[in-house]
Amino acid sequence: MRVIAGTFKGRVLRTVNDHSVRPATGKTRGAIFNILQNRIAWNNARVLDLFAGSGSLGIEALSRGAQYAVFVENSRRVAEFLKQNIEQLHVNGAYAVEITDAEMFLKRIAKPFDVAFADPPYAWEQLSQLPTLVFESGAVVNDGYLIIEHPERMKFQPSPLWRITLVRKYGNTVLTFFQSSDTEIAKDAEK
Repeated sequence: MRVIAGTFKGRVLRTVNDHSVRPATGKTRGAIFNILQNRIAWNNARVLDLFAGSGSLGIEALSRGAQYAVFVENSRRVAEFLKQNIEQLHVNGAYAVEITDAEMFLKRIAKPFDVAFADPPYAWEQLSQLPTLVFESGAVVNDGYLIIEHPERMKFQPSPLWRITLVRKYGNTVLTFFQSSDTEIAKDAEK
């Protein structure tokens, strides 16, 4: 797996050799960043990579100029590969690796992020509640995005906290983009 664009373009990222991690494919990463390219000012962006695995999404954001990235991974073994990926790129101080459960991390958010990526295991029991967990925690700024990669069978129930702004399907994988409900209110107020 390689970084697609930016400062680290072409650099190889490693991950564990078993099926405990399902890295975002180059196709889905490319789609995410193409969609976000005119929506996010990367040079000022704070990025959260939940269920980070190899760190491919957060590293792609750093490669494109993100100011800061936090990688959240609950497996120590997987986090070691993640740290090696970041260290081999010589990222200087613009990141943090948190070895903890995503839910625990969300309970102690200190400062919100412009973009939150989430590529949880498809069998994760809380997957349907993830948008609510993220927006309840204040993890995403009002005009920011939460992007969840999930299986096609997953449907998110509406919530007063967030709205779905975009859905893209790639084979059996779906990318759903969420924003705070406050973003919609602010945009309506501008009209």
